[in-house]
Amino acid sequence: MVAGARGRGVRKELRAAAVLLVAVILLSLFAGVIWGLLAPTELVLVVEPGRGATLVGESLHRFDAMAMFAGAGAVTGVVSAVAAWRWRRMRGPVQLVSLLLGSVAGAWAMAWLGEIVNAWDNPRPDDPPVGQIVALPVDLESPLALLPQPLTAALVILILAGLSATEDLGSGYMSPFGESRPQPYAEPEYDEGPYAQEAADRVPQTVPAESGSAAPSVAAPVPSPQDSSSPGPSLSK
Repeated sequence: MVAGARGRGVRKELRAAAVLLVAVILLSLFAGVIWGLLAPTELVLVVEPGRGATLVGESLHRFDAMAMFAGAGAVTGVVSAVAAWRWRRMRGPVQLVSLLLGSVAGAWAMAWLGEIVNAWDNPRPDDPPVGQIVALPVDLESPLALLPQPLTAALVILILAGLSATEDLGSGYMSPFGESRPQPYAEPEYDEGPYAQEAADRVPQTVPAESGSAAPSVAAPVPSPQDSSSPGPSLSK
C-alpha cells in the first residue's frame, strides 16, 4: 500500500516536472522572438565584392545585442521562478531541478530562435554592389550569454525558499514526492516520567460531598492587627 502510494506520488511529480520544463522552454521561445525583433544590426559598407568594412561605432552593436539577450534571459528566469513558486504543491527539490533544466534548455532555444528571427527581419543580399551599406544580422559570440537565465531562476527560487516559514515550504508534503503529508503536531503527554507528578499537582483536587453530610464549614477570616485594634476616641461632643 505504501509502495503504491509512493509510486503514484513519483508519477505525479514527474508529470508536473515535465509540464514545468515545457512551460519554461515555451516562455524562453517567446522571449527569443522579442529579442530577435529588437536586437540591433551591424551596418557594413561593401568595399569590394564579398567584403565589407564596418562603419564607425557599428561594432558596438554586437555587445548591445548580447547584453539585451542576457537581460531578456534574466527577466525570463525571474518570471519562470516566481510562476513555478506559485505552484504550491510542487515546491521542493524536484521543482528546482526541473526549473534549472528548463532554463538551460530555454536559454539555448531562445538564442536559436532569436537569431532566426533577427536574420528573417534583416535579410542579407546575396551579392550587394560596391558602395552599398548592408545590415548584417547579429549572433551571440559567447556562450556565457546563456548563463543569466538559469542562474537568475535558481537564485530567485532559493530566496523564496529561504523566506518560507515552514519546513514543507507551504506545499503540505514533507516528502519530495507528493504522497506523504505531514502529521499534525501532538500535545505533550505526561503519562509517566519525572513530570507526571508535577502535572498532576497542577490539577485542582475537588472532594465531592457525601450524601447526608453537612456542608464543609468555611473558616472565618482572621482579622489583621489593624482590624482587631479598638476604635479610636470619638470626636463628637
